[in-house]
Amino acid sequence: MVRAQPETTKRQKRYSLIHFAALCWCFLLNGWNDGTTGPLLPSMQEYYHINFSIVSMLFVFGCAGFILGAGVNVWLNDKLGFGKTIVIGSLFPLVAYAIQSPAPPFPVMVFGYFLCGFGNALQNAQGNGFVASMHHATKLNLVMAAYGVGAFVSPLVATHFAGTRHWSFHFLISSGIAVLNTVIQCVVFRFRRQEDVLAEAGHHPVGGEGQTDENIYRAIFGIKSVHFLAIFAVIYIGVEVTLGGWIVTFIISERGGGPSAGYISSGFFGGLTVGRLALIWFSKKVGEFRVVFLYGILAIALELTIWFIPSIIENAIAVSFIGMLLGPMFPILVGHASRILPAWLLTGSVGWITGVGVSGSAVLPLITGVLASKFGIRSLQPLVVSMMCTMVGVWALIPRAPHRVK
Repeated sequence: MVRAQPETTKRQKRYSLIHFAALCWCFLLNGWNDGTTGPLLPSMQEYYHINFSIVSMLFVFGCAGFILGAGVNVWLNDKLGFGKTIVIGSLFPLVAYAIQSPAPPFPVMVFGYFLCGFGNALQNAQGNGFVASMHHATKLNLVMAAYGVGAFVSPLVATHFAGTRHWSFHFLISSGIAVLNTVIQCVVFRFRRQEDVLAEAGHHPVGGEGQTDENIYRAIFGIKSVHFLAIFAVIYIGVEVTLGGWIVTFIISERGGGPSAGYISSGFFGGLTVGRLALIWFSKKVGEFRVVFLYGILAIALELTIWFIPSIIENAIAVSFIGMLLGPMFPILVGHASRILPAWLLTGSVGWITGVGVSGSAVLPLITGVLASKFGIRSLQPLVVSMMCTMVGVWALIPRAPHRVK
């Protein structure tokens, strides 16, 4: 557990703000990465002459890298600590974008997604664990909103490049953002452990790494709550990436949309960002655990309108509102984890939850690609609706009381 000291100096507040801004940039890059794929999918299919199933390998290998990174993160966090691990994580997307920018052969492009997944897993786990350790719900929503900003802006830029001959030059911009991210993480955190960084900002850690000799993996996997949270994350992230990634193809194929359909993906991620900011007060008023059920049911209703109403305008508006309703769910999940999981296991647990959760970003888009190859992209909507219903059901199984490690 981490609590603020009774009095925080101006210097400590300034350091806290700088730390938070650095993490926001890190999450903005993660969002930028996830928002890139959707608008570029049609261009990749045309350039490489591949079908829905083959192009889905981008999601599969991105997910494989993320899962591997989440597993390695637990070990790296214990051995190297926060500052070194987050910098290591920042280097992998940088290398990936460099090899993707000249539109290499498709297997190399896929490998780039694997590298991105691995690096983003390390950054995601460390960033989520750091902010969650502060037990500050508003900051948790803001850092997640930074992800949404990146995911909102990226499709706008990617849609522009998708309509040009050099569509892969989008990754040059990604490289610039990644270089700046690495520099920021090095300068701000200076390779230090999390407790040292928090102390600089006036936060006092209670408990910490090495509190018990029990194997850290065994301790994490022995907590039932971790598994329920991970299952919810699998479905949530899968739905988010599937909608953000395939909605452009759906609009073009089923609704007769043109090249500018890529902007609908920005609408989805823009809604995600707005939801993480504008619904903070509402979530607190209703209760963060209960409000997930409300958001889920409303999102399902809107998804049904996309399924049955053949209107580009209605579908685009509905997608944006679905993004807004889904937006607060992941910050709520991480915040709930910080309340029910032991503090000394929080960073490792959050890393594992998000790592396993990102498998949904491969499984669901892959299933979508396979179904689209056989039945057409119209199969997207029944798949997403069924997954949303399952997600709401899983949330009901997540414990509300804190877990005690004996």
